Amino acid sequence: MTVSIPTPLRTYTAYRSEVEVNGSTLAEVLSTLDRQCPGLRFRIITEQDTIRPHIKIFINHQQAGRLSTTLRAGDHVQIICALSGG
Repeated sequence: MTVSIPTPLRTYTAYRSEVEVNGSTLAEVLSTLDRQCPGLRFRIITEQDTIRPHIKIFINHQQAGRLSTTLRAGDHVQIICALSGG
């Protein structure tokens, strides 16, 4: 499946906007993504295995709230990263 990566996290993906990965749950997809792009999972998931507050993840345009969300081949995962600053 395709995972869309937001611009602030593309340094982990060699500046690719999309990465192809496999997995049957969101947790598996993010683990696979981290094996391909080391360090990326830590920017998305907390030490308590929850999605970071400034990150939103959508699967086929529906927000995913849990890492246990089931995925199928052909699904599109989009990671959105809130920006802040002053």
